[in-house]
Amino acid sequence: YVAKLMRILRQGKFVKSVRGQTGGYTLARSPENIPVGEVLAALGGRLFEPGFCDQFSGLKRLCTHSVDCSIRSLWRAVQSAVDSVLGGITLRDLLQKESTMKMQLASRDRY
Repeated sequence: YVAKLMRILRQGKFVKSVRGQTGGYTLARSPENIPVGEVLAALGGRLFEPGFCDQFSGLKRLCTHSVDCSIRSLWRAVQSAVDSVLGGITLRDLLQKESTMKMQLASRDRY
């Protein structure tokens, strides 16, 4: 399982791999240039993609809300909020103390 995750991270250009006895993985970019949101999207996708409803086997033409769907609107708003928070946090930020991270997130909410 870890090998699969590392392959995804390598393909996403988040890590570099070195083969051999002293090989391993290193970050492909500096941690301040790697947004957490990008990493999570590469590993598992986003909560709500624009084509979300199309990926299910149900018949869209039978959906009574396909034209006016409040659930889709809710998930779009949730995804936008998640993107906003995770897009502004980098791997470097995750190395901070919790109190520092709380202040950083609180200061973002004021703007």
